[in-house]
Formats: sequence, structure tokens, C-alpha cells
Amino acid sequence: GGGLRLRVIRRVFGFFGAYQAYLVAGFACVLLDVACEAAIPMLMARIIDRGVAMQDTGYIVRTGLWMVAASLAAMTTGSLSIYFTAKASQGMAANLRAAIFGQIQRFSFSNMDAFSTASLVTRATSDVNAVQRATMMGSRMLVRGPVMMCAAVVMALRIDRELTAILLVALPVLALALYYIFDRVGPLFVAMQQKLDVLTRTVQENVIAARVVKAFVREDFEARRFGASAQDLAYSSIRAISHMALMVPIMIVVMNGVTLAALWFGGNKVIGGTLGVGALNGFMTYSTQILVSLMMISGVLLLLARSSASTKRILEVLDTQPGLTDAAGANVPVASGEVRFDGVRFRYDPAAPEPTLDGISFTVPAGSTMAVISSTGGGKTTLVHLIPRLYDVEAGRVLVGGRDVRDYRQEALHDAIGVVLQKNVLFTGTVRENIRWGKPDATDEEVAAACKAAQAHDFILRMPGGYDAHVEQGGTNVSGGQRQRLCIARALVRKPKILILDDSLSAVDTATEAKILRALRREYADTTVFQVAQRIGSVRDADQILVLDEGRISGLGTHEELLAANEIYREIFKSQSEAVA
Repeated sequence: GGGLRLRVIRRVFGFFGAYQAYLVAGFACVLLDVACEAAIPMLMARIIDRGVAMQDTGYIVRTGLWMVAASLAAMTTGSLSIYFTAKASQGMAANLRAAIFGQIQRFSFSNMDAFSTASLVTRATSDVNAVQRATMMGSRMLVRGPVMMCAAVVMALRIDRELTAILLVALPVLALALYYIFDRVGPLFVAMQQKLDVLTRTVQENVIAARVVKAFVREDFEARRFGASAQDLAYSSIRAISHMALMVPIMIVVMNGVTLAALWFGGNKVIGGTLGVGALNGFMTYSTQILVSLMMISGVLLLLARSSASTKRILEVLDTQPGLTDAAGANVPVASGEVRFDGVRFRYDPAAPEPTLDGISFTVPAGSTMAVISSTGGGKTTLVHLIPRLYDVEAGRVLVGGRDVRDYRQEALHDAIGVVLQKNVLFTGTVRENIRWGKPDATDEEVAAACKAAQAHDFILRMPGGYDAHVEQGGTNVSGGQRQRLCIARALVRKPKILILDDSLSAVDTATEAKILRALRREYADTTVFQVAQRIGSVRDADQILVLDEGRISGLGTHEELLAANEIYREIFKSQSEAVA
């Protein structure tokens, strides 16, 4: 309803911040512009009815000079109003984008799961642009339209009250028509932005997966999929714009009707001698100003309809509470790399009938290596995600350094943990910049040491430029194994108390894998290592091996202990041994 729209508008105006002064200056210039424009028709009427009728050249010149001055003042203040409102709206858009980006940074994984990546990108770009355009144009017209209409009505009443009644009859007709259009077009713009989300997601997926598309020769299929998304967006846009287009013929019909009625009744008054020609000319100008003001107001309403859909989508992001928050006073460092799970139960969807993890309890002493193995979908990745508190448990506790992870500030907890996730991501920049992403103040020696431990130093030196070699977005110009080793180096450079390798050695050969694990035991002896793996050969030397089966602990022990006592582990080992044979 109207109250909701007003609250939304107030929220948006709160993002002007330091640019509010420019907005106020823009409003002031609009008021001066309107005052000058409202004076010009009255001055013209006086020139015709007094100067020309009485052949008073001096009066014509003096009044004409006032008209020129008013025109110059209107032009100056109008230009300044555009400048000030443009600067204010651009500043507001920058603040809004910063707020969205900052909110996304605070989102937990559960929040990110609720919004698609494409939708977040669209909200931070296309939706903000729509709000910015509406603010720049609407903030001027929102003041200029009503003020100009009121000023023109007052001046028209001064000329002739009976003719002004014609305008006052037409106004309610226009108001009702505009309200109907505004009420219908809002939901259509919401649907249009949702179609834009789908189109953005299609483009994003196709660009990211370009190698897969070409490998499977699916270019034609992807082209058809994109064409269908583009066609849906086009149809949705046409529906919204067709409703907006109704405004133009309605305005033309009303304007022409008012003009004909004013000329008919005003012309009879001129013939009868009760109204001067200049006064009629001035009245016609004011009636035009009134109708143009109504068009401005209708334009504002349509801009609000267009931008309100975008604004609601933006506020949906800003009003989403981060899934993870820091406890009050939780400002303590991580004391050690000891990790303990105490009766942990977790599920991604609270409505899911079965938990992803259930009854998980074990302890990993600081400086030891814990390997986690299971069949696909057994909960390995979910388990290690709970250590840096990427998700919160449903029941039980995860303790790091003897404290519940919920008792730490997330920044302090993450500073003590190095994570190499399944999906390895590198950023556009140099190799050195990507490694220092884990520790911005790392020295060249620390960067090189981390890369040597990750067995990345040699291939980096073979790249053009060495550590200053350029890395493309996502690391597409390096191989999968090289990308994994760079990500491991990025985690090692911060010298973490806990290192999580989530299937992070799958793309390297067994000899390189063995070298990396030996380097970890030798140079990072105090670091607690969690190694998620598929191959038993990769984890057989771990201090403990945790076997998961459908989210529950099936076995815990050394390689020899599990071979002797755990059937699931024996089956995995046997199947992999036979595959190798």
C-alpha cells in the first residue's frame, strides 16, 4: 500500500548520507526555477494587454527585460538542479552498492544458499541503477511537478476563475487513470526483474562453464536456453511497458480536451470584452504548465513503480539477518589447534526429515592429523565446514582450543584456521597477490616458504614473470593441480593453527601429494590438519582416520585399527586396491 511505499522511499533517502546537502540544494534550485517560469506567462500577458494595447514602448521594453531575466534565471537554476540531483543520486547509489556488498560479506553460507549468485549480482547492479535513475529524475520532478502545478493554478485563478474550473474538473480524471496504471504496473516490474535474474544466471553459468559446454558440444543447446530466457524477459518487459504506454494517450486526450474547452469559453469571453487577449494567452500557457506538471507527476509515479520493485529486492538483501552472529564480548584469540566435536547434529534444511550429521563426537589433539573418509554424500565436507563455523550446529558443540566456536568472534576464529575448499578459486592478479590474499602483510620469504611447502614454487618460477605472473579470473590459465597447490600455499602462508584440506589434493599426482604431506608434518608440526580425501592411500599415515556412514561415525582409529575392525573401511580399501591392481 501507500504506507509501505512511503517507508521504502524513506529507507532509500537514508542512503544519501553526506550527499543530502546536494539534494537540498537541488530542491532549492527547482523551487527558484518554478518561480521564474511561473512569472513569465504573466509578464507576457501584461505586455500584450497593456504595452501593445496602449502602444507603450517603454513598458514593453521594461517588462521584456524582466522576462529575459526570468528566463536566464530559470535556465541557470534548472541546470544547477540537474547537477545537484545527479551528484546526490550518484552518491546515494554508491552508498547503496557499498551497503549491499558489505551485507553480502556478512552473510553466512546459509544466507548465500537462500539467494542465488545471479540474483545478488542483479540486485547490486541493475536494481541499484533503476533506483538511482528514479532518484535523479524523481527527486526533481517530485518537487517541480506539484509546485509548478500549484503555482500555475494560483496564477490561472488570478486570470479567470471560471476557466480554471475546467482544469479542476480534468484533474480527478487524470488522477484516477494514473492510480490505476501505477497499481497495475508495479507487480509487472517485479516479474521483469525476476526474469532478469534468470537471464543473468544463464549468462553466468555459461561463461563459467565454457570449457564444459565446448567439451560436450552443447553450444546450440546453451544458445537456445539463453534465447528462451531473453524471450521471457522481453515478453515481461513488453507487458510492463504496454501498461506504461497507456499514460500517453490518456494525457493527450485530456490535454486536447482542456485546450479546446479553454479556447471555446475563453474566446467567447474575449469577444464579449470580459477577458483580454493577453490574459487568454497567459491562461493557456498556465493550463499547459498544469498539464505538463501532471505528466511529470505521472512520470514520477511510473518511475516509483519501476524502482519500487528494485528497491524491495534491495531491501530484501539488506534486511536479511546474517545467519551467524558474534556473541557479546567474544573477543578472545584461539589458544590452540585442538578440535572437539561433542554430540553434534546438523541439517541444512530445518524441515529435512533426517539430519546430515548426527551424534558426532571425537577429539583431535593440537598438532595431529585427522583424516575424514566416507562414501560420496557421507558428510565429510559438512563436518569440516563446522570447524570454522561456516554453519551453526543444530545440537551439540564444536570446540576449538577448548572453547565453543560460537564464543569466538568469527574474524578471530577464521584467522586461526586455513581452509582449502573443494572448489579452488583464484582471483585476478599476480601469483604473489593471490598468495598474500591469505596474509596481506606476508613477506616475499613467507610467500616463497608457503609455496615450497605446497610444492608450487618450482612451477611458479617456470611461469612468465614467476611470482609476478598474471592469474586470470578463477585461475583459468593454470591447471587444476597447480590451482590446488596455489590455494594450499595461500592457506599455509598465514601459519594457521588448524588447516582444513577438503579433498584439496585430488588433482595432484601421488608423488606430489606425498611431498606436500611430508612438508606439512615437517614444517607445520604444530598445525592440526583435517584431511578430507577419497583415496585411502592419501590418508593411511594420518594419526586418526574418521569413517563416516550416512552422517554418523562408523569408525575412528589408525589405518591398521580400521582395517582390522571396520567393515566399511575394509570395503573401501579393498575396492581401491582392486582398482589399482
